[in-house]
Amino acid sequence: MKFITTFIASLFLSTCLFAQNSDEGVIRQIYNVALMEGHTYKNLEHLCKQIGPRLSGSKNAQKAVDWSKRLMEDYGFDKVYLQEVMVPHWERGAKETAFIVDGTARIPVRIAALGGSIATSAEGVTAQIIEVKDFEQLKALGATVKGKIVFFNRPFDPRLFDTFDAYSGAVNQRGQGAVEAAKLGALGVIVRSMTNIIDDNPHTGGMRYQDGVSKIPAAAISTKAAELLSKKISEKGTAVKFYFKQYCRTLPDALSYNVIGEIRGSEKPENIITVGGHLDSWDLAEGAHDDGTGITQSIEVLRIFKSLNYQPKNTIRAVMFMNEENGLRGGAKYAELAKLNNEKHIAALESDEGGFTPRGFTVEDSPTALAHFSKWKPLLEPYKVSDIEAGGSGSDLGPLKTAVPGIVLIGFKPDSQRYFDIHHASSDVFENVNKRELELGAASIASMIYLIDKYGTK
Repeated sequence: MKFITTFIASLFLSTCLFAQNSDEGVIRQIYNVALMEGHTYKNLEHLCKQIGPRLSGSKNAQKAVDWSKRLMEDYGFDKVYLQEVMVPHWERGAKETAFIVDGTARIPVRIAALGGSIATSAEGVTAQIIEVKDFEQLKALGATVKGKIVFFNRPFDPRLFDTFDAYSGAVNQRGQGAVEAAKLGALGVIVRSMTNIIDDNPHTGGMRYQDGVSKIPAAAISTKAAELLSKKISEKGTAVKFYFKQYCRTLPDALSYNVIGEIRGSEKPENIITVGGHLDSWDLAEGAHDDGTGITQSIEVLRIFKSLNYQPKNTIRAVMFMNEENGLRGGAKYAELAKLNNEKHIAALESDEGGFTPRGFTVEDSPTALAHFSKWKPLLEPYKVSDIEAGGSGSDLGPLKTAVPGIVLIGFKPDSQRYFDIHHASSDVFENVNKRELELGAASIASMIYLIDKYGTK
């Protein structure tokens, strides 16, 4: 009884603070709801375990569309609807096979075809393998590349504190490596996985081809296998060969959808504040951190506001973008329709860096908004989420920069140290998401959206 009395008193105090319109009180109540009666974790479990991998164009992607639409309808949001978008449809096919060929020895290693790659021939590809760190080193080899497999082996720079900076410094070999190698006559490309951890999980990700350049198969190799392969090449040079076989294919574009839920603004409903993440995921795992956490946090923002009976001044819109991973078609379509419909977006926030401990927010190309938001640091400091600095927002928000003049783009920044351990790998599963970290992130995002709704962006 003493516990119940204390609990009721606590809720009463929070309600009073909310009623008094104290920013400290509202933010405290937002955190109370997220941490004591949050829905993010159970929603993420359903998305991961009942639906699972949801690459654009797949049946699971459609299941995720249906589920998220139904979920927001069940929460009673003012408006829930779909935006049609045509998306790429790439399939991995059967599991890949790869060996380091060292004389008569065939050492099996783990690879994963890169998204968008072509398949190998039915017999697979076997050739001498050449190791390079970057495109300059590749180009210097010139004609000697012809008929070989190129092994891009540039690791993350461990000196960079933010692992997203390390990722940015390495990822071009994954995206563009097959084109650069094909220009010199290579038969295939193997790329070190984009992660700072040494393990045996290959990390997939998008790659692209270029018109007028031959298409060659491309795959990511686990960092543990990359270390072994590099050692073999260092010891035996041209005697080392590599074999790989993959079965992927690209099908015609498929119809899919962005999923949108809204709470209509009470004073300026024409003004829109967007919060979102991407609904699609790579096919190797459940897409828990990338980007199931961002999806469930975005929905939770609106649910928290409804739970508190908070009536926003502006329309708050949760957007589940489709096809971030291998095309960005959802983000482009959303921006296209925002421009076509002459929508007035004042701000958009994206959560696509995992569900880890929240640290703060980045503001893209808007010094005025950055200075304005920085005034809120004392309100956010008790929750250790007051790091507000200049930086990128998110891939799906990029098209809004030109489509909606004056919009302020914001990125949610969790701690980055563990994200690339699981990014695009088979380990990106529900069990690797911490419930409390996920809920803290949802509360942090909801608090920022609340402040933007009340005080604007400048």
